[in-house]
Amino acid sequence: MAEEALQKESAPVKRAGAKPDLATVLGLVVAFAGILGGLLLEGGKLKDVAQFTAALIVLGGTTGAVMVSTPMPVLLGAARRMMAVVLDATQPMDGLVEEMIGYATKARKQGLVSLEQQALAIEDPFLKKAMNLAVDGTDIQEIRKMLELEIGMDEHHAEAEAKVFEDAGGYAPTVGIIGAVLGLIQVMKNLANIDEVGRGIAVSFVATVYGVGLANLILLPAATKIKSRAHSETRRKELILEGVCGIVEGLNPKLIRSKLEAYLHQAPGKKGSAKKGPAKKDQGATDAQDAEAPAGAHA
Repeated sequence: MAEEALQKESAPVKRAGAKPDLATVLGLVVAFAGILGGLLLEGGKLKDVAQFTAALIVLGGTTGAVMVSTPMPVLLGAARRMMAVVLDATQPMDGLVEEMIGYATKARKQGLVSLEQQALAIEDPFLKKAMNLAVDGTDIQEIRKMLELEIGMDEHHAEAEAKVFEDAGGYAPTVGIIGAVLGLIQVMKNLANIDEVGRGIAVSFVATVYGVGLANLILLPAATKIKSRAHSETRRKELILEGVCGIVEGLNPKLIRSKLEAYLHQAPGKKGSAKKGPAKKDQGATDAQDAEAPAGAHA
């Protein structure tokens, strides 16, 4: 029951502001275009790999194997988690930093109790929980323990659900081989007709193509993308945890900002990180010039 509650609690955050993940969409288009384009350039036809029975064997066999090896709650969670592969609901970290600094500034001037109404209006479940714990006067060590436990459990759920796709990626090629063997069995029944034998062998290997393709183009990449999304979500929650703990401790908002901006540097591709990098480099160059200036003067 506790696991289901955590999953339901985090679901709205993952769906809010979600948009199609261009990397996933374009990746699939490029992969299939490359493979099918190569087939056509070799003189093949799309109908050569369009075999309903092969698809049925691979999809049915792989799904059945996953169902046997995976508990049903984890299996359902993995199905829901698939949305994180095709939809990008990543929230901007720099905006979250500014929100936390706003809370810290108000709490430092007017006290933690002044944040009570704002805490109730927060939409993010994790941030709302953290702020309510802070406003209620919960000991900072207890706040840290509770939130770290929730972060750890959420990450554990994501890892378990990603493993479902990894397992499926392992089963699919083997099931494809089973389909190929079943096709060859049917071929052996027509050895008297050599034309049918050649055609049957070609068709039988389509199941292998389906199995290997399903594993390496969809299932295994999906597992990797789910883990990546989970790591980003963990980093976001750790930022919230550090921000709330800083607010409870009554730290200066400037000090809290310095701590939270460290999480921006860990997020590749974020605007905050991209902007900070060159600035630091320029500052470093300036410092080096300042350090060399006296030496040149004495010389």
